[in-house]
Amino acid sequence: MKASPFYMEDYMRLDKLLANMGYGSRKEVKQLLKQKAVTVDGVTVKDSAMHVNPEKQDVSVLGERVEYVEFIYLMMNKPPGVISATEDRYDQTVIDLLDPDFQHFEPFPVGRLDKDTEGFLLITNDGNLAHNLLSPKKHVPKWYYAKIDGVVTEEDVEAFAQGVTLDDGYHTKPGELKILHSGEQSEIELMIQEGKFHQVKRMFEAVGKTVTYLKRLSMGPLQLDEQLALGEYRELTEQELNLLTANK
Repeated sequence: MKASPFYMEDYMRLDKLLANMGYGSRKEVKQLLKQKAVTVDGVTVKDSAMHVNPEKQDVSVLGERVEYVEFIYLMMNKPPGVISATEDRYDQTVIDLLDPDFQHFEPFPVGRLDKDTEGFLLITNDGNLAHNLLSPKKHVPKWYYAKIDGVVTEEDVEAFAQGVTLDDGYHTKPGELKILHSGEQSEIELMIQEGKFHQVKRMFEAVGKTVTYLKRLSMGPLQLDEQLALGEYRELTEQELNLLTANK
């Protein structure tokens, strides 16, 4: 019998639900069912393939109701030395820093920060939101703070406002450069709307200078929570999530 679109959209297999909510692998979930630890609307169930509507039905494990969460949204203050990836054979990833309660949602970083770059990183399992934030058509602004080896000048500000040509011949979109301190060691803030490989570093190389420290301050409407130490993260507030989704 062909399932209706309503059925497909709102219901899911019981073993998949419990595995997604962190109650173990599907094999471990089957053991819970065998032990009569799972109830649906107060009735003990053993069928792992049973379809349930987690938002409308009461699914409980050992008497504790399963709270269904589809997507997670985390803000991390990425530390240096950690890569923006879901897994890596050699280096620690930002996902490795997460509690297993978040890891089982299979989240991923939205965009990337270089290994030695610090600061704001959004981590989610919401592919649509990530696509919207990363789409070049959306022109999502990203602000960075950087320390520069070399004197940053007003000529650099004007050059960045026109876009600069990188070492591979690509001409960047205009960026907004603010000089906080100009000297042999300069300090700046820069807003760009792209995310080319090593872009901030390569933009400064294009004007004969070197980035020695880089930190992302914000992405779109969200700013890094300065209460977060390096490597720490927290869930987005409802207000922050609303700001993000309003950007779609």
